[in-house]
Amino acid sequence: MKRLMFAGSFAFALLCAAIHCASADTYPSRYVTIVVPYPPGGPTDTYARLIAESMGRTLGQQVVVENIGGAGGTIGTGKVATAAPDGYTLLVHQVGLPIGAALYPKLPYDVVRDLVGIGLINYGPALLIGRKSLPADNLADLVGWMREPGRTIKFAHAGAGSLAHFCGILFADAVKVAVDQVPYRGGGPALNDIIAGHVDLNCASLVAGEHVRSGAIKAFGVSSKERSQALPDVPSFVEAGYPLEINSWHALYTRAGTPPDVIAKLNGALRAALVDRKVADTFERTGVMLYPVASQSPEAAMDILRSEIKRWGEVIRANNIAPPG
Repeated sequence: MKRLMFAGSFAFALLCAAIHCASADTYPSRYVTIVVPYPPGGPTDTYARLIAESMGRTLGQQVVVENIGGAGGTIGTGKVATAAPDGYTLLVHQVGLPIGAALYPKLPYDVVRDLVGIGLINYGPALLIGRKSLPADNLADLVGWMREPGRTIKFAHAGAGSLAHFCGILFADAVKVAVDQVPYRGGGPALNDIIAGHVDLNCASLVAGEHVRSGAIKAFGVSSKERSQALPDVPSFVEAGYPLEINSWHALYTRAGTPPDVIAKLNGALRAALVDRKVADTFERTGVMLYPVASQSPEAAMDILRSEIKRWGEVIRANNIAPPG
């Protein structure tokens, strides 16, 4: 009997080693990867690299960022949703995660079933930006320009299912103008083409504010009730008479089934990153805000995912939005 017990324990140990069983005592024993489901240069990538640097110091292992763009963020998400549940493959995502879940009903994974929250990172409104050669300098003039007969408007977005995509749809509907949606593989490439003047408008994150301040692009409004402290001269949609409140947010997830003590260790490292001076300064400069400490939990990250799937599902159905292809 003792031999059988020893053999069973030995076999389990070998199996555990093969699938990288993790516990807080030994985790992390190698580098950790954060998947960003968009190309480099966008806000999700910016925030992921910030927290990766700080979390690496807390965890005592390198935390690297891997960009896997395409299909509105669903390809990169799929890598994490099918990864080993060991805490070594993480996902930084934003409101595009629940939008994608609602927009693509036939994904090979279920984000609520296959992902588990680590914690919420930040939130903030979208920023309506345009190429600097646009003849309009304020929101009222922009709407007038958009409504001119025969006007063709190229509205860039970060891919089907992204917040920029839905912000463009809702804004065009609010001002009663038809626009041509121009999809990109992420927020970075879309922003680059706005700067280059190849497209007209885009709903970006407040990270784009630095290009507004430099004069490379124009800003027309923020998707909130009140103005952003990062861009106090830019009016909110609500004060301009368009009742659009669209908040983006970022959160950290990993594969469901990851041991709870590993999740707790990752949450602790994330919380430490959020009070890191470099991270806090960047958040303040880009106009995004931290969630209250009580809302930085793994449970809160899952709660917002579930509620946002419901919210954006209703928007999709109300506007008869079909997945691309």
